[in-house]
Amino acid sequence: MAQAAETKKRGKTKDHATLDHNAGREPLMRAWHDMLLIRRFEEKAGQLYGMGLIGGFCHLYIGQEAVVVGMQMALGQGDEVITSYRDHGHMLATGMDPKGVMAELTGRSGGYSRGKGGSMHMFSKEKNFFGGHGIVGAQVSLGTGLAFSNWYRNNDRVSVTYFGEGASNQGQVFESFNLAALLKLPVVYVIENNKYGMGTSVERASASRDLSKNASPWGIPGAQVDGMDVMAVHEAAEVAVAHCRAGKGPYLLEVKTYRYRGHSMSDPGKYRTREEVQKMRSERDCIEGARHRLETLGVEEAEFKAADDEIKRLVQEAADFAQASPEPDPKELWTDVLVEG
Repeated sequence: MAQAAETKKRGKTKDHATLDHNAGREPLMRAWHDMLLIRRFEEKAGQLYGMGLIGGFCHLYIGQEAVVVGMQMALGQGDEVITSYRDHGHMLATGMDPKGVMAELTGRSGGYSRGKGGSMHMFSKEKNFFGGHGIVGAQVSLGTGLAFSNWYRNNDRVSVTYFGEGASNQGQVFESFNLAALLKLPVVYVIENNKYGMGTSVERASASRDLSKNASPWGIPGAQVDGMDVMAVHEAAEVAVAHCRAGKGPYLLEVKTYRYRGHSMSDPGKYRTREEVQKMRSERDCIEGARHRLETLGVEEAEFKAADDEIKRLVQEAADFAQASPEPDPKELWTDVLVEG
């Protein structure tokens, strides 16, 4: 207990460099690189889905890359991440191997869940990534449970629990808020508000016009964040994580972002106009915004191109690995079903 208290006093060692508005090109370049990796990976996943190599559902993260990259840069070793079914970006942001992620998407034995979890259900104990979850809002109570475990052990870790604006009205979300506030659990709740749930806008589905205040009845502080600006996300994440790390209890961030593709691959997106999507792409894209800032810091076209070429190589390598990896043995149907006590 004394050792844990001393850890809390010292603070945590971060895996990523701190990023702020006065940051130099190195951390911003890393953020741009990580966002571009997610973008290229998701584009390739969309191609493989169209070729019939990915079965079931597939929810792409294109457009929302700044959310997970900005949040991850504020986390330390041992901090935990849990999210919903739109999860590929979160996996890559935590440092999971693109090969293992792509192999899982294609249902191959080389995947993180041995080909049995698919797009919505894969985990990495090594990277403290506790899933993708297919049940809307289910991960919020689970993420609160992770925070309870950390609080109980007094180990100074923070649980970052992502969910969408469509899940924000689930009853279990408010139950989680109550428990987290009651015990002052170290959990950062992140609402990824991409404006549209499965077929309708948040304005038509939620009476709340400021989702960052949804936890205020329980005294949980919240903030709205520009989710198309990786630097803004990072700064808000630093505040939220520090709040939890100091033992002050949970924190809620509403990160306002935008997805360019449909809710899933089968969604034609008729609830919004093409002009709206194109306007966001051309004026607010998080990757292009970071690139423009890097250009002002002296990064030249050749460096961008070299990085993009390397990312494309890594993504193609992941796709090749996935297609070459064998399908799971039928006997795998009986493994990892129960945990024996």
